[in-house]
Amino acid sequence: MSDGESSPITIAIAVGDAELTDRLAALLGGIAGLRLVAPGESADVAVVTPRSDDEARIDNGNGDGNAIDTFQLTARERDVLALMAEGCSNKEIARALGISVHTAKFHVGSLLDKLDATGRLDAVAHAARRGIIEL
Repeated sequence: MSDGESSPITIAIAVGDAELTDRLAALLGGIAGLRLVAPGESADVAVVTPRSDDEARIDNGNGDGNAIDTFQLTARERDVLALMAEGCSNKEIARALGISVHTAKFHVGSLLDKLDATGRLDAVAHAARRGIIEL
């Protein structure tokens, strides 16, 4: 590569659904500056299948036999979740956290996906039941 060109961002796709893998590869493969890697090859970014419920549960260590969910929520997602629990709109979340409304919507969508929720209230209920937040 010449001095003015940078290396492409490499992306690995590791999802269990072959059709989804093909669709993602078709979408990402045509983007300039991105390169899909072969299985087992190291990559800058990975698209992976979420963990199953069995893999996402651990013993809470208090001897009661109950398990708690361990979700990979970022600190910002936890902030957004707390504001959602208070009933804040995307605009209010954005204002409180100093982010754009678009970014607030992104975080809310990510939370809905990670918590397997059908809506904001459902996400808060799932999080409370799983001990992620306290109401």
